[in-house]
Parts: sequence; structure tokens; C-alpha cells
Amino acid sequence: MSIPRFHLALPVTDIVETRVFYEELLGCSPGRESSRWVDLDFFGHQLVLHLVEPEDHPAAATNAVDGHDVPAGHFGPILEWDDWEALADRLRRAGMAFVIEPYLRFEGKAGEQGTFFIRDPSGNHLEFKTFRDIDMLFATDLDRET
Repeated sequence: MSIPRFHLALPVTDIVETRVFYEELLGCSPGRESSRWVDLDFFGHQLVLHLVEPEDHPAAATNAVDGHDVPAGHFGPILEWDDWEALADRLRRAGMAFVIEPYLRFEGKAGEQGTFFIRDPSGNHLEFKTFRDIDMLFATDLDRET
């Protein structure tokens, strides 16, 4: 089954620093660009960074989830388990300050998943997830015993 790619545009306050973050740290390839925006290949999806003034960048509210303050505004890919672990390790080695450190949710249960949150240099929050069983992605009974 072919999965449609998504297009997401994000406001950024420093296009050069934020671009370095996505390209060098996360490995995103650049596409088209101008002085005020750049297209990136974000894990097979189109991410566009649009330069805005700092006062025009939205603030991030949070919600309580599993004892963490999860940013209400966030996005990110769902990776294969080994790729998720490798990225978390690479970010640790690079000295990344995690918003929420990598941890397992529903450990040992049907919906077991890994997650972590980071923030780009412009304050946009990213969540990287993985599932032991990708068929549980949209399941409603994630915390039942396996």
C-alpha cells in the first residue's frame, strides 16, 4: 500500500541555524529554496521552513501525558524501531537537549511504543515515535496485555 506524503510548513526565526539542525543533525536533504524559505526532505515528506519575525512565532502550550509536559504543537515521523534507537543515540552523542528523553510507553503491552521530543533552534517541537507492532498505530486498546 502506498502511503501519501505530507507537506508541512513551519515558521522559523533563524533560517540558517534551523536549516543546519534539520540538514546536518537529522539528515534532511534540501530542495527548492529562496531567501525566506527552504524545502526539505523530512523522512520522505516535504517540510518547508518559512522565515518569520521572532514575535510572530507561536508559543507552545503543553498537555500532561505520562507525567510529561507534552508540547501541544508538535510533529514527527514514526520510524522503524532500530532507526528510532539509532537516531536517539546519535542525538545523545551530539549533545541534544531532549524536551522529553526517549522512553517506552505501554511497555510489554499491545501498544508498546518508544517516543522522545526535541526542539529545533526556532522552538518547533518534534516527536519521534516507534511501535513494536505498527498495526497498533491507530488501535484504541493500546494498554491491554499482549
